[in-house]
Amino acid sequence: MSRIAVYRVLVIAAAVLLLELLCYVGVIDRITMQPPHRILRDLALILISGKQNAAILKTLSNASIAFGLALFVGVATAVVLHGYRALRETLDPLFATYYAIPVFAFYPLLIVLLGLGDAPQIGIGFMLGVVAVIVNTLNGLDRVPRVLRKTARIQRLGTIETALTVTLPYAAPYVLTGAKFAVAYSLIGIIGAEFIMSRGGMGYEISFAYNNFDNATMYPLIVLILVVSISINTGLSRWEKLLLARRGQ
Repeated sequence: MSRIAVYRVLVIAAAVLLLELLCYVGVIDRITMQPPHRILRDLALILISGKQNAAILKTLSNASIAFGLALFVGVATAVVLHGYRALRETLDPLFATYYAIPVFAFYPLLIVLLGLGDAPQIGIGFMLGVVAVIVNTLNGLDRVPRVLRKTARIQRLGTIETALTVTLPYAAPYVLTGAKFAVAYSLIGIIGAEFIMSRGGMGYEISFAYNNFDNATMYPLIVLILVVSISINTGLSRWEKLLLARRGQ
């Protein structure tokens, strides 16, 4: 384990121990939050009992679809924009201010366009994640050496073939950075949409538990979301480091 990883574990352990201490001495009362060891116990009971399996599956499935769409559309859009400088310069200000837009305000419109069900929630997750992929992929494409592009032209590779075999592989670490953001944003979008208008999913269950002071359900589900997000991003980060290490960076 690297030194940074050790420091990271120590920081997390210190935070958990601090919460445990604050709960133990009564600074944080049991109505507000149970101690971390109780949260982990309740999470284990939820997973073993299977009573939240449908909600967990619904949220993670919709988040996976939203992430997949954001990644595919984001990368494809970045490749197209990188070839049209005028269009990119036109859209750059929008990308810079995109996350100031209250995306959840479009939820009623998405219901009208896509109907009731999971599609509007997936749409919110997609809208939150796609711009992060576009921006980071463009950042990677900007760093592709001119010699690689010249080599592709000499080999008479087409636009799509050049992207798939030359530019995108070189920009892969930056694409993975966008993917990490998209994972978090997709989960935020799906869970936030479930908070607003849904009869299922982890967001709905957390909201219902919050309104009913059910800490034994609310906090374990929040921890589960954190664990899933951190695990996926950790895997993507290791993949990114491997790609950079191969280039001696």
